[in-house]
Amino acid sequence: MLERIGIMRFEELLDGWQKGRLSHGEAASALGVSERTFRRWRGRHDEDGADGLADRRVGRPSPKRAPADELRRMHGLYQERYQGFTMKHFHEKLVQRHGYKLGYTTTRLYLQRTGAVQPAPRRGAHRRKRPRRAMQGMMLHQDASKHRWLAEQPALDLVITPTAHWG
Repeated sequence: MLERIGIMRFEELLDGWQKGRLSHGEAASALGVSERTFRRWRGRHDEDGADGLADRRVGRPSPKRAPADELRRMHGLYQERYQGFTMKHFHEKLVQRHGYKLGYTTTRLYLQRTGAVQPAPRRGAHRRKRPRRAMQGMMLHQDASKHRWLAEQPALDLVITPTAHWG
């Protein structure tokens, strides 16, 4: 929250607002936040000083966190009945047979984190291109055009030989 912007910068802008040099909108814009956020931060600063500007979520679990008992149930089912299933097939069976509500990615990441399954090996790019090696005798591409490049001069040839660029 404010840690990335800097409490000193906020206090400097707050001082500018208090002295009437800045409006709420100007101070908020300088911080890159909405006017409402600036007003909320101002209220927190008035109540608790610089400590009031600290992120209040630190140390608290996310409200979107998967329930621990459901994760344990899923882990137990994998160990007891579905050992060796692919992750996709295992997740489908959980949903069909056991009323499971958590997402596939949550399931996969939890089982990987606990060591029950190994992450799938990463596959290489299909038909990965490699840069060509410059070789003695390799042909060069040249492009040429005839044009009146200079005023009151005869047409001149421009010949371009690009440097080795393979791709």
